Amino acid sequence: MSIILPNRETRDDVDRALLALEDRPGWELAADGEVERLELAAEALGDMECVWRARLLSAELSCQRGEIAETMRMLRPINEYATANGHVRLQARSHLILAWTYREVGDLAASLEHTVKALELLDTQPPTPVRALYLIRLADALDECGAPLEARLRYQQAEDIATQDGNIPRLMTSLNNRAYGEFIAGDMDQAQATINRLIEVSRAHNEPVGPHVLDTVARIQIAEGRYADAIVTAQQAIDAYQAQRTREAISLPEFLLTLVVAQRHLGDTDAAQRHLDECRALGTSVGLASILVSVEAEQAELHAARGDFGPAFYGLKASHAAEKALISEQRAAQSKLRQELLETNEVRAEANRLRGEAHRDPLTGLYNRRFVDETLPGLLAARAPCQVIAAAMVDLDNFKRVNDTYSHAAGDAVLVEVARLLALAATAGGDSSSRCFAARLGGEEFLVVLEGLTQEQVAQRLEELRDAVANTDLRQIVSDLPMTMSAGVSWANAEDSQHTLLHRADELLFAAKKSGRNRVCVEDTEPLRS
Repeated sequence: MSIILPNRETRDDVDRALLALEDRPGWELAADGEVERLELAAEALGDMECVWRARLLSAELSCQRGEIAETMRMLRPINEYATANGHVRLQARSHLILAWTYREVGDLAASLEHTVKALELLDTQPPTPVRALYLIRLADALDECGAPLEARLRYQQAEDIATQDGNIPRLMTSLNNRAYGEFIAGDMDQAQATINRLIEVSRAHNEPVGPHVLDTVARIQIAEGRYADAIVTAQQAIDAYQAQRTREAISLPEFLLTLVVAQRHLGDTDAAQRHLDECRALGTSVGLASILVSVEAEQAELHAARGDFGPAFYGLKASHAAEKALISEQRAAQSKLRQELLETNEVRAEANRLRGEAHRDPLTGLYNRRFVDETLPGLLAARAPCQVIAAAMVDLDNFKRVNDTYSHAAGDAVLVEVARLLALAATAGGDSSSRCFAARLGGEEFLVVLEGLTQEQVAQRLEELRDAVANTDLRQIVSDLPMTMSAGVSWANAEDSQHTLLHRADELLFAAKKSGRNRVCVEDTEPLRS
């Protein structure tokens, strides 16, 4: 299905088109021209996030074609941009593709590591149906690393999400990959049971099975000794693949190998040799070293099946030589990828450090106004209808007297101590899923943003903060001068922007000051007095 944009596409048009592509399995991605068109449209709109998302799709297509070095070259600037600009989903997806590059060069441990990282990053964002795809990739990596029990758990989680969302193609992908994993592990009963489930889903939803599913079925049929059935199924997989608009470089050689094995077992060595020669030519033209190892091994089997034991012996030696060359190539590629990753991680660490410094008040360590401006609008935009988000403007009472009487150094010490109390108030309860924070806006003015609490809990939290400030022992800094705070608390509604929410909180702070200080004035309630 082609992604058609209107003549005057908007940012939403490009975003929807990208989402449609990002939600597809790798072998169903669009052609290069389609992705390039989206990148150009995003550039014309000045939307850099969509530009880099399109470039990441281009990298995925490059990986799909087996162009590992080119994929890594493309991934590096994407990672740098995503990290520097805090685009977590872009980072997560780039790690997912990076995991695939490591898989292609045989570094299964690194592939698993990056798949886990991708899922961890994704899980910091609101839940999304695409999580099923990440779980499938993680399950695949676990299977390849010899952890079938853990893989089954992840496949099941992916199947549950896909079923809940009604995403039948993704459910079938999970079932197919799970069946293939069971086949590789030698559990034919589980493999067959899983394929039977997949076929039931396909029939119930009138969703055709793709070539990868047919190839899995053919391999299971070979393991069960059903060679004639396997030949028919393998040929169906090849025909279905060739009818596709987009293709993976490694898929057709793999499907041909399945057909060759079935034909050899049935005794049709001439047909098997023809298809094996075709597979060798494809593998050589694209540079698929892993396929060529399998080709040489199968060539030895074919010689043996014909009774040509001399050529079979030399074919086996050729297979071992190809395997050694593959290992050497994999090690070189692994070394190159790890060096690229090291350099990317160094850039990421520096970007994170600079980003953290840019968002922090150097005196108190609290977040600063820049952080508020970059964070609060998104928090309000993502607010659920019944979700409580509170903004509390906080100001120290009579703070000018501290600077005038005891010096600005004393004032700074007071601000640091109060900031500690504010940070504790923002993080009390330790709920890692909430996005509460405290920020210093300037001078003695602070902001506390709370979510995930009831209005009563917010009011109580601010009253406890007021009491903590009033009762903190600051005599070593300001002698007997009392230090108190006033606050105004407003509640976010569906129409609120950052400006309107904070403006109301500021008015309530002014009301608290005017009515005697050392108090919290809460929107639509009577002020909580000391």
